[in-house]
Amino acid sequence: MKEKKAGTKAGAKTGTGAGKKKAGAAAAKEAREAAPSPRKASAKSAAVKRPARTSPAGTAVAPVLPSLAEERPDGHHLRFVSPGEESFAPAAERSGKYVYCIIEANEALRFGPIGIGGEPAEVHTVNYKDIAAVVSDTPLEVYDPTRDNVLAHERVNEAVMKSFTVIPMSFNTVFKTREDIIELLRTAYDAFRDVLVKMEDKLEFGLKVVWEPEIVIREIEKENENLRLLRQEISSQKGSTYFARMQYGRLVDSLLQDRSEQLVSEIFAALGDVSVASRANKPIGDKMILNAAFLVTRDCESDFDSKVKEIDAKYANLKLKYTGPWPPYNFVNIRLKLERAVEAE
Repeated sequence: MKEKKAGTKAGAKTGTGAGKKKAGAAAAKEAREAAPSPRKASAKSAAVKRPARTSPAGTAVAPVLPSLAEERPDGHHLRFVSPGEESFAPAAERSGKYVYCIIEANEALRFGPIGIGGEPAEVHTVNYKDIAAVVSDTPLEVYDPTRDNVLAHERVNEAVMKSFTVIPMSFNTVFKTREDIIELLRTAYDAFRDVLVKMEDKLEFGLKVVWEPEIVIREIEKENENLRLLRQEISSQKGSTYFARMQYGRLVDSLLQDRSEQLVSEIFAALGDVSVASRANKPIGDKMILNAAFLVTRDCESDFDSKVKEIDAKYANLKLKYTGPWPPYNFVNIRLKLERAVEAE
């Protein structure tokens, strides 16, 4: 979220400025992937494990919610914490609500002292009709995206998702009052209900695939006569080999791209029968050929797990990092627009 002056519209996914939002997202992903995995590594590679995001299969759920401020007939604004605002509030008033996720619930619930903060805060719900926000009391402050803070946020979502379908909120989503959260649930009720239905009993799993290009090139040379002849020409040529090496490099790049696309297509096809949706994210680094998230129903979790192990056994020169289950971060994209206003005292 870009930081704006009081009274201007701002996205409500986090309570941070644009730079801190990016840092928070990166820290959240890094912390998720560094967390202890409930899945054992395969015999082939310790990289195949799982606790973790253009999709060949399925699409993400992405409802856009109305501006909450425009919904208020009385003209009042929801009070969402903005960077710096907490510094000017009297100590007695510096108490807010940190929101972790939205769930379906018909009664007030408590999840214990597992929330964010130096001393883990008590996590409970703020209810409206048959949905609820999972929250904890918090000082009115913008949390730095440290590993401890991000893991605390993740810890709550993971605990809740054991028994509930969750709509995860972004790290650092803080509201000033319980009433503001109820107003959020009231105004966005239909959108939240729609996503909860779509995400019911579904989990997210991450799969990253990396290879060693040099090993793959040697494999391709065995299969491709043109590439093999070019290498022989470069090795035996006594004069300048510049043009031969340029031709060889272009051919290698093309063949690696073709092989990568073929492997990715085969992996998506193999996992398509045991998942309901998938999302391909941008690979990280030169060795990663796939960085994907898969949406899987709870009753297909073991089938998905088995299929990933089959893929790992089939492709000896690929290393798989398999993570999850997670809340459906990659398949829920709810953008809230809130009016941010500092009340005049």
